[in-house]
Amino acid sequence: MCGIVGLYLKKPELEAQLGQLFEPMLQAMTDRGPDSAGFAIYGDEVGDGWLKLTLQATRADYPWAALMGQLEARLACSLDWFQNASAAVLKVQTSEAAARAALAEFADEVRIMSAGQSIEILKGMGLPAEISSRFGLAGMQGSHIIGHTRMATESAVTMEGSHPFSTGADLCLVHNGSLSNHFRLRQVLKAQGISFETDNDTEVAAGYLTWRLQQGDTLAQALDGALQDLDGFFTFAIGTRNGFAVIRDPIACKPAVLAETDDYVAMASEYQALASLPGIDKAKVWEPAPATLYVWERESA
Repeated sequence: MCGIVGLYLKKPELEAQLGQLFEPMLQAMTDRGPDSAGFAIYGDEVGDGWLKLTLQATRADYPWAALMGQLEARLACSLDWFQNASAAVLKVQTSEAAARAALAEFADEVRIMSAGQSIEILKGMGLPAEISSRFGLAGMQGSHIIGHTRMATESAVTMEGSHPFSTGADLCLVHNGSLSNHFRLRQVLKAQGISFETDNDTEVAAGYLTWRLQQGDTLAQALDGALQDLDGFFTFAIGTRNGFAVIRDPIACKPAVLAETDDYVAMASEYQALASLPGIDKAKVWEPAPATLYVWERESA
């Protein structure tokens, strides 16, 4: 049993409030996932030709400044970064392949949480309130965000098992449920060049979407394929550079609720996570239908 939440702001003037609005939503899912928590936030976008990476280290005292010096010398390009607890957000004027190669050489204690132009993924072990405080969620700004609280019922409580997962540029997925064919599908996707860092079934679902998008599918087409190719029970919330989407499997046994006003769209595993939002008493509130895609997107940048 896990909890998922998402918030998409329709009006740019509200973006300064994103973290403040989202923090109580994430914390409301503590009973569904007290072991670890995380979120993917979209904002502070870099321009074309630049890459934004979220990095997390295996220890709190990791020497980020020394690593950034090594990267700047190796990549010979413009670089900007800032530290956030055990994570660092790196903005660099280079290709993703070059950045990953340099990090593999210099930073074996560092994991790449996300890559793209907009996304930042921050996650860790602990109660949702602890994760929120650790990374300063309440003060964050952006256009949209999705989050997850985990209850590890079938595996150890580890950083590797915590959500969200990202396997493509600005693509992120959180998942409530269980896939039954993830081992077989992982082998198929590996043969297609998709790489994985954990044994989590949610990472396989994210990898599947990345693969379909690489084949030229739209997000809607990729998710339609997921309904055919992913066996099991799931509610997905998916983040992209331009928006977010929600979909449930054809049986739809995992809970989900959506709410929409003129200002925002919000989703959660339970209504209690939406109760703190302004204007929720006047919102359109409904349970997403089985095997039905709900998507909200801005115009492409």
